[in-house]
Amino acid sequence: MTISSRSLPRLAIASANPGKVAEYRRLLGDLEVELEGVEPRVVEDGASYEANAALKAETVARVTGMPALGDDSGLEIEPLGGFPGLHSARLAPTQAERNRIVLERLSGHPKPWRARFVCALALAVPGRPTRVFTGSCEGEIVTPRPGRGFGYDPLFLVPEVGKTFSEMSPEEKDRWSHRGAATRALWSSNVLTELGLRAAG
Repeated sequence: MTISSRSLPRLAIASANPGKVAEYRRLLGDLEVELEGVEPRVVEDGASYEANAALKAETVARVTGMPALGDDSGLEIEPLGGFPGLHSARLAPTQAERNRIVLERLSGHPKPWRARFVCALALAVPGRPTRVFTGSCEGEIVTPRPGRGFGYDPLFLVPEVGKTFSEMSPEEKDRWSHRGAATRALWSSNVLTELGLRAAG
């Protein structure tokens, strides 16, 4: 992390996933704040995305003393009754295995394989109630396509664009993604202003 010569407020991103931290650096790039990725050492055993997101954010806020953003997201596949949902990131030890399980379970189901990505984004501030913002993106599951991205990005097609998340530029993905939608909900609230955080310029 580069420390500027100016003294900026600090905001933690409760994640050890470099892809996720990079996305939030882009999504919050206009904010006059120092962003720092911090691994949340928690067991994600909440009954909802919102509960897991709050658990991660609150843990990091408590440990660091900083405001912290934590998210939980999942892939919900319509023909599979919403599977893998809350267990998307913990379905198997590697992403290749997760993708294989998803495609195997879809085998035999008629296409298109409709799905959606959902995201809950929690902002925890020491001494204040935790706020949670949500976003989603509708799409379809396809066989993996090469490109950038992480997680299930190579499998998730946005029909309006005709691309998977992995085929999109970072800026294009931010416009369409569930994480982008949740962050826009955060921006639209007045909570950042209440914390004294503001957009550059």
